[in-house]
Amino acid sequence: MLIDFVYRPIELVSNTLERNLGVVSVVIISLSAMLGSGLFVLPALAMLDMGGPGIWLAYVVAALVVLPGAISKSELATAMPTSGGSYVFIERTYGPLLGTISGLGLWATFLLKAAFALIGFKAYLWVFEDLFGIPIDVEIAALILLVVIVGINIMGVKKIKKIQAPIVTAAVGFLVIISIWALLTMEMDWNRPIGKDAYPGGWESVAGTAALVFVSYSGVTKIAAIAEEIKQPSKNIPSGILISLLISTLLYAGIAYIMMAAVDPVSYETTSGGAREDPIYVFANAVGGKVVGIIAAVLAVITMTSMALAGIMAASRYPFAMARDNLLPEPLENVHPKYETPHLAIFGTGLAMAVSILVLPVHDVAKLASGFQIMIFIIINAAVIVLRRAATTHYWYNPEWKSPLFPFFQIMGIIGGSTLVYLMGEKAIIGAAVCCAIGLVTYYSYGKSRAHPKLTPWRTVRTEFTNTDQHDREKRWLVFHTAADKSHPDHLTEGEFVNAMRILAPHYDAFHVRNMFHEIDINGNGIIDVDEFLQGIEDSFDEQE
Repeated sequence: MLIDFVYRPIELVSNTLERNLGVVSVVIISLSAMLGSGLFVLPALAMLDMGGPGIWLAYVVAALVVLPGAISKSELATAMPTSGGSYVFIERTYGPLLGTISGLGLWATFLLKAAFALIGFKAYLWVFEDLFGIPIDVEIAALILLVVIVGINIMGVKKIKKIQAPIVTAAVGFLVIISIWALLTMEMDWNRPIGKDAYPGGWESVAGTAALVFVSYSGVTKIAAIAEEIKQPSKNIPSGILISLLISTLLYAGIAYIMMAAVDPVSYETTSGGAREDPIYVFANAVGGKVVGIIAAVLAVITMTSMALAGIMAASRYPFAMARDNLLPEPLENVHPKYETPHLAIFGTGLAMAVSILVLPVHDVAKLASGFQIMIFIIINAAVIVLRRAATTHYWYNPEWKSPLFPFFQIMGIIGGSTLVYLMGEKAIIGAAVCCAIGLVTYYSYGKSRAHPKLTPWRTVRTEFTNTDQHDREKRWLVFHTAADKSHPDHLTEGEFVNAMRILAPHYDAFHVRNMFHEIDINGNGIIDVDEFLQGIEDSFDEQE
């Protein structure tokens, strides 16, 4: 029964970055991270994947799978409102190894999807080429925009908020207006998105397409990655996440339904039978003509740029948080003296995005990364179950907002996410394997020698079922360090011992506890160290039995 770890206080709240985002800003940043490819690119691809126009249902199913993860992240973020989001939650729950894998995997996932957003607007650039009469190089345009958004990110979330608010408002307003316009002026086939031809593959095809559009909701929980910059996190994080999920679900499902009811699905296909990547242009052009279609194309480019802006902001917080835990080089945790942003982490993320745009098949790699992201949702749901179970020992876990109907949503999230991973097949496995390989190499080559082994909630829960003696010893060890004053973490005074025993044996009276202290303090120096504490408590409890 050895203690093979050192005590390390859990950092729950950090004030390194400025807290200046309210709930409206949270919703805006969240929506801006979703509405790009989710509506402007994916509908036609989803229709082709499903084989019919019932794609609205796939968006609803995907939202139902996201909901438990959104609820779990809301709880975790109010317990740990610091930068890093899912990485922090996983590292604090399972330890630095899984933390490194998840942190780097999420960083790669978000930066690839941000790069995909910058490349994804290529389907709408032909409108600009027609307007200006010049060919546009997609990669050069993407790199120029990348430089701009890196600069904006370094200047801080206040700048991002000012830019994204009008973009999100304009995009949502335009899509809603076009949808209402279609309802008032076009002959709608309401049965088309729900008829017998809407879901030719049945529920299996709906679930498979839900896995494809799952990425559309990634922005719902991206906000947890910048929790350190949110005012009143216990209130604004859960509200922002859940409001964003509701708004995005209504937009995705509602607009997708109207798109398919208003326009013949064949119009969303190319002459060769493939999916058009500019479905909103097709829809807007059918409703209002060429000018309205051009407006839709312009908004698509701007909105997907905004999506990349939010993506790089969230992605950069992962290396920033990992550097603070000694799992990545220390300079990545540096904060700009003027703008109070992790400028080196932002710059490094932007550089990686540039390489991705120039070298990697971003579209394909981003799809592979979706599998890893779904797996992270599964682990996050499991983390809430682990932390609730371990909370009687790990007293630092005290969320100000708790998941309702626990553990129903968490179990549903694990089952739903596992189902989507199964339906994705080898794509999910390949994406997860690559992310795991990168994390393992980084941890064993750099992080392991710098990260201190610690008693994690996962270990506590595991030993509770596999080795009860070790579990009890580790619990007492953690209580010792919880009770010890920071000025002398290696020993307990009599008063601190009393506090420790209130946790371990609340039924003991004060006289009994005082006698125990003096029995354990053999040399009579008025303090007891951790070894004396563990052995003395064990002997005392054995005598009671």
